[in-house]
Amino acid sequence: MTLDDKLNQLQEILIDEMIRRISTGEATAADLGAARQLLRDNGIQAVAQEGSPLHDLVTSLPFQDEADKIVNSIAASV
Repeated sequence: MTLDDKLNQLQEILIDEMIRRISTGEATAADLGAARQLLRDNGIQAVAQEGSPLHDLVTSLPFQDEADKIVNSIAASV
């Protein structure tokens, strides 16, 4: 088994474990942060499309001033 094969296998194991923890509700804040960082490190990005869970999250945030509303609008349209 080559080093690349081993690294790919390790990444698959880590991803499977992260999915399991998040799915069962046992993920800690550190687990969620690690999952977020793994996605970011691998260039995975989400688009907050109308009606998506991400869009619902963005629009539920309690923005108070106009600058925050602009950021919210930009995030929702990306």
